[in-house]
Amino acid sequence: MDNAKDFLLEIGVEEMPARFLDPALDELNETAVSVLTEHRLNFKQVKTYGTPRRLTLFVEGLAESQESIDTEVKGPAVKAAFNLDGTPTKAAEGFARSQGVPVSSLMQKPVGKVDYVFAVKREAGRPASEVLPLLAPALIAGLHFPKPMRWGDLEIRFARPIRWIVALFGSEVVEFEFAGQQASRTTAGHRFLYREPIELSSPLEYFEKMRQAFVMIDPRERRETIRRQVQELAITAGGTIEQDEDLLNEVNNLVEYPTALMGDFSQVYLKLPKEVLVTLMREHQRYFPVNGPDGVLLPNFIAVRNGGAEHIEIVRAGNEKVLRARLADADFFFKEDLKTPLVEKVPALKKIVFQESLGSVYDKVVRLSELTEYLAGVLSVDEQEKKCALRAAYLAKADLVTNMVYEFPELQGIMGREYAARSGEEQGVAKAIFEHYLPRFAGDDLPGTVAGRILSIADKMDNIVGCFSIGIQPTGSQDPYALRRQALGICNILLAGGIELSLKKMIASAYRCYEGKVQLKLSLEKVTQEVAEFFKHRLKGILEERGFHYDTVEAILASGCDDFNDAYLRVQALAGFRADPAFSNLLTAFIRANNLSKKAATSHVDPERLTDPAEKRLFNYLSEVREKVEIYRSSQDYRSLLAAIATLQEPLDQFFNAVMVMVDDELVRENRLALLLSLAVLVKQVADLSRIVVESK
Repeated sequence: MDNAKDFLLEIGVEEMPARFLDPALDELNETAVSVLTEHRLNFKQVKTYGTPRRLTLFVEGLAESQESIDTEVKGPAVKAAFNLDGTPTKAAEGFARSQGVPVSSLMQKPVGKVDYVFAVKREAGRPASEVLPLLAPALIAGLHFPKPMRWGDLEIRFARPIRWIVALFGSEVVEFEFAGQQASRTTAGHRFLYREPIELSSPLEYFEKMRQAFVMIDPRERRETIRRQVQELAITAGGTIEQDEDLLNEVNNLVEYPTALMGDFSQVYLKLPKEVLVTLMREHQRYFPVNGPDGVLLPNFIAVRNGGAEHIEIVRAGNEKVLRARLADADFFFKEDLKTPLVEKVPALKKIVFQESLGSVYDKVVRLSELTEYLAGVLSVDEQEKKCALRAAYLAKADLVTNMVYEFPELQGIMGREYAARSGEEQGVAKAIFEHYLPRFAGDDLPGTVAGRILSIADKMDNIVGCFSIGIQPTGSQDPYALRRQALGICNILLAGGIELSLKKMIASAYRCYEGKVQLKLSLEKVTQEVAEFFKHRLKGILEERGFHYDTVEAILASGCDDFNDAYLRVQALAGFRADPAFSNLLTAFIRANNLSKKAATSHVDPERLTDPAEKRLFNYLSEVREKVEIYRSSQDYRSLLAAIATLQEPLDQFFNAVMVMVDDELVRENRLALLLSLAVLVKQVADLSRIVVESK
């Protein structure tokens, strides 16, 4: 690009939390592209880079001036602006003078059926050196962070205090001030490895000087460097590293110059459950656990240092010391917890508040048992599975009073499973205790056992109904009790297992578990209405994510979704049937009948008042189809059901051709409307086809 220079903007800060970095760089990139385009500053490409101490914007080939822009200003009509001989009138002269252009430059254009004069004004582009001092502070101020902070006596909020700003356009400093910092050409290297100020003569030399100052500025390069180093170290120990992109990204955003190192710990601690060791290393220390060829943990870990290889042995020893103390604590907690069986810990749940308006965790255990018994009954599970589910329900929350879960809350359920198994509980009980927390996040595993599925549904339904009953509902982005996630979990469990359950009956059963025990703010009717609508939105999202067209989903949900599995089968059938030529027959039949039937007072048809052969034929045909519909509905063969209803088009067409529906005779009119309504009602058992968007050809 001719007459272009590179532009560099670096915001130097105190170390940011790792989770702030990636979103900030994405936002900086998007905003820069948008702002530069809006201000008519052409560029070759925009890139962002960053570390915990800096956010960097690099614009390659930024134009030295804005593009000029022509604007048209509408004036008077041509017939008012010019005489018949073409000479300008005072109106034209006044308009031209007000716009600062000669009359001779006025152009004529039609607007609708009338021609008007227009003044064309060219706004010359300003030099980029004048525009950038205004845009750069706006770019910085426009960044958003989850928890911004203030510092000193400044009103400005940012991720962390800003300590320097670099702004260069070509070799020139873009001068502006932000958050008490004056933009300059001076940046900083690694906090410990390069303490001298770094002077930049141009944006392009920034990258090499950062490398010399022990700062790997490109997060993509840094991430792959960490991945490679960690994998190579694991191989030297005869092990492997499980793919863990979340941990890799977090570690990547904690360092500027990564150097991986391997540490060891005593094999004695391998007797602890694997999840305990992994949690300690991954969640608390940001270490990569090392697996042996058989998937069993090795007594090794890999850490990533923010620095070089100098004095690496001291750093290794420090990391080993910290982990050793953590492991010793975990070992002590584990042994102490095992001194009493899990079942003996349940009474202690009476001292733990579940929710201040909903009682203790022990109260929740009682409700879980009641809900589990209800679900086991309606699902007709065998006695052994029911016994397993009820025992798991009683023990499900017992690990909350253990030393291990108190210290490491993320191990709830995991330790419950472990302690149950070591307390002599059946394997199915232990597994269900763990599974009742599933799914814990998007993409997580679903419960794999009958007892686990029942207990998971019961636990989540109890939470949702309880919160709604006391007026706690998700609003906007606020969902402190993760009710949306739990509702999605229930939906996915039911759909994956093909489980047929009535949502409204589940809500009522959960509500009754609270009645008379706590003060509820909302009635069962109100709670049922709100929770059903809440689930409807979750189910809608799931179905659309699975590729079903939005109007197909709307049509199905509008006809009812009390049984999620049934709704899923219906949406599958309708989605498939839409590709069938018979679908247009079904849609036509429904729309004609539905539009007129809105005026009907009842769907009861009196056969004695059917006088015309066409309406008698439609009535008889409808009766035959209704019988088929009942058969197909009982077997949930919705594709055949829709095809059967589609055959009504021919007798319906004959009906419309032969009779007038809106006749003067009130009894005949109402009877014909009832006939059409009964047809519409039949279709709406499966889907409300009025929600289908008919594409114009």
